[in-house]
Amino acid sequence: MKTAILAPILIVLLSAGAAAPSPVTELAGRYSSHFRNGFVTGEKYESDDVLEIVPVDATHAYIRFDLQFYNGHSCALTGVAHAAGDTLVYREPPPDSGERRCTLTIARKGAKLGWDDGDDSCRAYCGARGSFNEGSLPWSSKRAITYMARLKGSNEYKSALDEWKKGKE
Repeated sequence: MKTAILAPILIVLLSAGAAAPSPVTELAGRYSSHFRNGFVTGEKYESDDVLEIVPVDATHAYIRFDLQFYNGHSCALTGVAHAAGDTLVYREPPPDSGERRCTLTIARKGAKLGWDDGDDSCRAYCGARGSFNEGSLPWSSKRAITYMARLKGSNEYKSALDEWKKGKE
């Protein structure tokens, strides 16, 4: 008798499957790529692209981009992104001047962690040769952040959280 009652319950529970993981926890970590870069003079140097993603709460994550481009140009952006499906979405607080608002999506795309600002809306955070348009880092470069106390003590982290708390998006 007990088996007849428990069997349908067990079938329902097993068929429901696990909930899809949140991008906040799924994407959390440090991604990086080391590469040879250069100046227009022909001089070569080493560069690193880095993206850090740190959970703030169940639906928000701190993001920090430090991207390097040819001739010493770069893109740098910090902020708090929110979960939307399997994607993290960063939206800059509304600017006072009526300029367009930086919006950036971050998601796993196969063997890469990709990002895109769609219409180059985050251009102000980049030098002349830099862009957040269709960028990526290898998913295999994902590492746990072992310097979390230092990261959370940084001015960048504190400023990003303060800005987010003002707008709470």
